[in-house]
Formats: sequence, structure tokens, C-alpha cells
Amino acid sequence: MDMYIAVAPLPPDHGGDRDGSATLALQRLGSDGAPMGSPLVVDRSGLAPAVAEAERGRPRWVWNSTRSWYLDLLAAGVDVDRCWDLALTRALLANSPSCRPSPYIDSLRATAQTDDGTEPPRLSLPPLPPAPNQHSLFDEPQAPTGPFLDDVVEQFGHQLAAVAAASQPARLNLLVAAESAGALIAAEMEHWGLPWRRDIHEELLERSLGPRPAEGVRPAELERLAGELRAALGNPTLNPDSPQELLRALHRAGIEVRTTRSWELERQQHPAIGPLLEYKKLSRLATANGWNWLDTWVHDGRFRPEYVVGGVVSGRWASRGGGALQIPRQVRDAVRPDEGHAFLVADAAQLEPRVLAALGRDSSLAAAARGRDLYQGIADQGFGGDRSKAKLAMLGAMYGATSGESGRLMPQLTRAYPRAIGVVEAAARAGEAGDGVASHLGRGCPPASEEWRARQRTTTAEEQRRADGAARARGRFTRNFVVQASAAEWALCWLAEIRRRLAGSGIPAPRSRMAFFLHDEVVLHVPADRTAEAAAILEDAARAATGLMFGPIPIEFSISTVTVASYADAK
Repeated sequence: MDMYIAVAPLPPDHGGDRDGSATLALQRLGSDGAPMGSPLVVDRSGLAPAVAEAERGRPRWVWNSTRSWYLDLLAAGVDVDRCWDLALTRALLANSPSCRPSPYIDSLRATAQTDDGTEPPRLSLPPLPPAPNQHSLFDEPQAPTGPFLDDVVEQFGHQLAAVAAASQPARLNLLVAAESAGALIAAEMEHWGLPWRRDIHEELLERSLGPRPAEGVRPAELERLAGELRAALGNPTLNPDSPQELLRALHRAGIEVRTTRSWELERQQHPAIGPLLEYKKLSRLATANGWNWLDTWVHDGRFRPEYVVGGVVSGRWASRGGGALQIPRQVRDAVRPDEGHAFLVADAAQLEPRVLAALGRDSSLAAAARGRDLYQGIADQGFGGDRSKAKLAMLGAMYGATSGESGRLMPQLTRAYPRAIGVVEAAARAGEAGDGVASHLGRGCPPASEEWRARQRTTTAEEQRRADGAARARGRFTRNFVVQASAAEWALCWLAEIRRRLAGSGIPAPRSRMAFFLHDEVVLHVPADRTAEAAAILEDAARAATGLMFGPIPIEFSISTVTVASYADAK
């Protein structure tokens, strides 16, 4: 039976300060969320020792926001095994169709985010955090204020009851546990950071852009390309950093493009196109990962962004600041392990189509994936061995690209795997009708808003055309949502199992050796003489995640693992 301990400021009427800055409380809770005994009251300096002592009993910590509490505990040398993140759980319960109506669920749904009239929101980012140090438990001037202990206990009770009353309580409980475990891992990754060699990064920048320029001055290589571009376009005053000015210059030179995007420019034949494409590439490097980025985000040999668990509506992670989930190939060689360590980069190969096979319980698709490349398996079963066609058809089925070549191949795919394709087709039809859909564990896609539904009832031909387009867009979104969200759940279970196994492996601390995570890829940072053991943990954790999610099914979730001394060598 789980032991729960709530952590929150003590309210003023129970002896706390009005701002909650000095008096904190640890309250033991029963399996129904009811308080057991009196809370343990501590000041800020006493919280970390109290948590460390209580952690001996492996409780499940209950707090409003993992990041608000756990980063400071980690800074004090304390890590925890499990938690229940109230804020993340609120977001899950608000949209999960597994939750039955209740006053608590109804109140969450009344304020839940819905779509904008065309399709569901892609991002679900929480509010920006307070200014630096204002949220710290151990640094002045004050600790986080609310919610107070009474509010935390009350909300936890409501959430426990909602999960227990759900139509699929075991699945929803697993989702809550996995999401909260993800929050612990995200905070640990932020605290320990991704190893980053500043000297190598600077060398890469100088090799591509030239020496570091003065503030506000264009790097030498960019200035050279700008001069070449001005000459090719016959425009000596052109500022290539201005899209409007650049577009006008291209038109005057007879280059008829609607935008300055690279994919459109690549279709053109003109002496200016080569230097312009190279300028755009290097400009992105200078802006996104140049010297200013390095000064801002890399300190003490570590890159420490904020990872936002559930930041995408499908459950995928996002990041706030630093572009953590978009590390370009040009700078990956700067991501190097510490001396005596190595990176293990593990990739869950073709995760989404394998998840689709599990969702549909499609034995034929499972057989195509068994012990080999899934797309090649599909090709060998019905596409004459043509892997490219098989991949195009499957991606079209999952992402809604059902016209053109993908559309032509769809009937063949549907005949071969009717159960799997039936899953995404049903999700698409539900989305087009404005209904919500759900992942395997119960993460819900927000239903259509009343504005969206009103647009579907329009009568004029032009309005109906737009409404039909909106319905198809929503159908494409929900088609992929059921697969992408379920794949995100598998990845969360995988992360949680990796973390649990690492903690008991004897591989030296920290508890989580995860240095980076991106959708279906995990990077471990481990001592070089423990890589074989860590690789086995990655494989075992993948099998365990599959069992947790789907039970005993004959579908393999293949993990590809490489050991590298530079992230650039991973792929």
C-alpha cells in the first residue's frame, strides 16, 4: 500500500506565516488521502533533512508542482523515489474521457483549454515561473506560497477519488504515476545538466562563422556571404536579415517566390540562391546556438534547460528556453561526456507504428515488426519488398497524408492490417465530428469548442468549405493523437523503469543517470566501465514498459543502443 506525504506551506490559521515563507509542513496521508496525525512542521532549513529522513520509508510525495520543490531538494543533496504531481494530474483529469463527472472534474473541465475554432492546441505550457530565487525553498527572500497544506490535501483527495471512479482506473493511475515520474526525471535532468564542452562549441562557431564579433556586429562569414548576396542581386544596401527586404530584392531580380523559406528557395535557379541558403543556415546557427546562447545556457560545463513535462497536448515534452529539444547537428560535437564516462544513446526504433500495432492488437502488423525493421517487414508482406512505399503508406495512415501516393497505397495497407488502420480511421472520424479521443492510458484530446461546432453548422458555400477544411484538419490531428499520445505514455513508462533500475543497479549516483530525452530517445551518462550494464537496463526497461502498458502481447519494441564519446556520433 502506498504511503503518501503531502508537502506544502502551513496556512496562517494553523501556525504558518501569512506568506508561507518560513513554516512548511509534511503531512502523512492515508490511502484515501485523509490526514493521519498531526503534520511535521519545519522551517526552510529543516525541510531537506526531514524529507531525507522520511524518504527511508519510500513514500509518494504529494506536492503541487514537482519543479517548484524538487530542484531545491536536489540542490540540498536530497533526491526522492516517487511523487504525485497535483498540477500535472489536474491537466490529465480535466481532459480524460475516462473520468466520470463529479463536482471536482466538472470544475476542472469548466476551465480546461479547448481548441481555437480550427483544431486542438498543440502546446499546453504552464505559466512562466517566478523570477529567479523567488521560488527557492532555501534561498532568500521567500519560499513558494501556495497552495497551502489544506488545499493540497483537499485536492489530492479529490484526485484520488476521481482516478478510483474512472472507467479505466488502473490505466489512469498508471498514467498519473508515469507523468509524475517524468516530472522527477525532468527536474533531475535540469539539475545535473547535459555535459557540454564550451571550448569545442566555440571552436565549432569560429570554424563556421569566424572569430567572435563585437556585440551587434555580424560575424565575418555572414558578412562575406551578405556581400556575395548583395552582388548577385544587384542590391548593395540589402539587409538579408529582413525577410520583407529580402523578398523584395528577390522579386526585383526576377526570382518569383512567395516566402524566403529554404524549401521554396531550393527550387530556384539563380546565382543568389547558393549564398542565400548558406547565409540562412549559418544565421540560424549564430542566432539559436551562437556565442550569446553559450553565455546564457552553458555554465560549469553543463547545459541546464527547463524541461516541460506534458508541454505538448499529446503528452510529449517541451522545453522553455535554450531550445533543448532542438540541438542542431552543427553543435552536437560539443556534447561530450565527462572524463571516464560515456554516453549511451538509446532509440526506440519506429515507436509509433509499433504502438499502433499494440493499440489495434493487430497480429499481422506485430509479425511484420518481429525481430526486424518494421517498414521492411511491411514491405515484405505486401509491398513487393519496397521499404520506401511501405513507410510512406504507414506514415500517411498515422499522420493523415491520405492523398497522392500515400492515398494510393492506403487501401493495400488497410487490407493487410485492418485492425491497426481501424484505430486511426476511427480517431479521424471522431475528430471530424468534433468529438474527443483518448490515448491508451486515458490522456484526452480536448473536444471541439462551441465556436468550432457553430462553424460546422454554417449554410453558405464558402463558410461550408472552410468548415469542411477545419473538420479535416481536426481529423488529421485526432488520427495522430491516439498514436502519438500512446507512444508518449510508453516513453514515460520506459523512463520511469530506467530510473528505477538505475537506482538499484549500484552504478554510482546520481539516482538518474539520464542526461537527455527527446520523444523516443534517451541519453545516459555513465561511467565508461558500466556501459554494458546500463545497456542491459535500457533493454529490460523497454520490455517492462511494454508489459505495463499493454500486458503480455507478442509485439517487440526494439531498442537501438550505441555507446559514444560525442553526441554527434550517435546518428
